[in-house]
Amino acid sequence: MSRTHQQGGEPSQRMLRVAELIRHSLSDLLTRGAIIDPVLHGHVITVPDVRMSPDLKLATVFVMPLGGKDVKEVIEALDRHRKFIRGEVAHRINLKFAPELRFKPDSGFEYGIKIDALLDKPEVKRDLLSDRDVSDLDKTG
Repeated sequence: MSRTHQQGGEPSQRMLRVAELIRHSLSDLLTRGAIIDPVLHGHVITVPDVRMSPDLKLATVFVMPLGGKDVKEVIEALDRHRKFIRGEVAHRINLKFAPELRFKPDSGFEYGIKIDALLDKPEVKRDLLSDRDVSDLDKTG
């Protein structure tokens, strides 16, 4: 592994590949309802991202329930079943060691909402218009 990977630079291809395998496995487990928990059965949960440590022993799994409701309860439910989920993931992917799983809420949706709100502001829309569009607006209004 290169020095930049060990020092927290860009993830290696192996880290990305393993993260994607884990993401698909978890999505499949959640979709099929393999984890028996009333909190999890009451939510549709997406797994938008998984990030691996350079040694592939720790996977940080970012999850978000549909609609963004009950995030804390969903994370707690996943934490309660962490050992079972780890075993199921180990069966589905071929690694020497099954990585430890840590569940965190995904903030990407919130970030997207903030960006959309910024782009909807009148002053931003005005700045995004081209000079021709501005002159057209001056003529009409």
